[in-house]
Amino acid sequence: MAINGIQFQKGLSLPEFMERFGTAAQCEAALVAARWPRGFQCPVCGGEHASEFVRGTLRYWQCRACRHQTSLISGTLMEHSRLPLTKWFLAIYLVTQSKTNISALALRRQVGVSWRSAWFMKHKLMEAMRLREATQPLQGDVRIDDAYLGGELTGGKAGRGSENKVPFVAAVEMRDGRPQRVRFDPVASFSFASLTPWAEKALAAGAVVTSDGLLGFEVLARLGFEHKVVIAGKGKAGCEVDAFKWLNVLLGNLKTTLTGTHHAFSFAKYAHRYLAEVQYRFNRRFDLAAMVPRLFTAVMQTAPCSRKQIQSTAEIWT
Repeated sequence: MAINGIQFQKGLSLPEFMERFGTAAQCEAALVAARWPRGFQCPVCGGEHASEFVRGTLRYWQCRACRHQTSLISGTLMEHSRLPLTKWFLAIYLVTQSKTNISALALRRQVGVSWRSAWFMKHKLMEAMRLREATQPLQGDVRIDDAYLGGELTGGKAGRGSENKVPFVAAVEMRDGRPQRVRFDPVASFSFASLTPWAEKALAAGAVVTSDGLLGFEVLARLGFEHKVVIAGKGKAGCEVDAFKWLNVLLGNLKTTLTGTHHAFSFAKYAHRYLAEVQYRFNRRFDLAAMVPRLFTAVMQTAPCSRKQIQSTAEIWT
């Protein structure tokens, strides 16, 4: 069997990571370049000249035009964080370079922070991933299917009506018979009302979409997409249908990753982030080493996210 070049790529080793981002000064320099790639720009007036000073452990820039003061992390996803930049960078490394998800408990042990800090850190990183992926529609040849996260609760409803099951649309963009990019998007249901906003956001104009016979997917033709229907049988035979073979492989890997890493989490509240984390890594799998700087750039370009926002139930298409 030929070696899969993507799976066996070198990536970024831990010694290389420590050599590049092992000190606070190195991390700070990397974030300055990520936040202001063309030089300082005041977030208030757009001024390009500033004086620098240190207050406590943070470095500040004071705009010479409007005298507004800003730290490196103010206005970003790391705002108000008291954790050292080296710990944030190590968390980014561990989240991006892991083949599967890493739990908050494992992150706590390896980064050296409390479990609560590790949990919020991980969710903030996943939120940056989710927001990055939300703006990337699939194009060309796209295969889609309905899927669910979660199992039945004891004494609750059975099957797809279970209160613990979260519906989501799994979609894969195919090119030359191979998967290129995926999307895993939670939806309220598989009705026309829920799938219409999903399709408008998740599919690029001109996409040719193949689905099974689920009634809700008929809305795609109404929205102007070329829609093909391939009826897949039940059981193992249905999983081997060529049109959905790769999609079923990706769904299997997704569920194995989640169940193998996390003992439990609230599917209704947090499924959108856990799905986005898997999606983010898969869509950037061609260059593992570049995933580290790409994520801290995303973190610097993401607005602050409060504890209340992190812990609130996600808004999904209804």
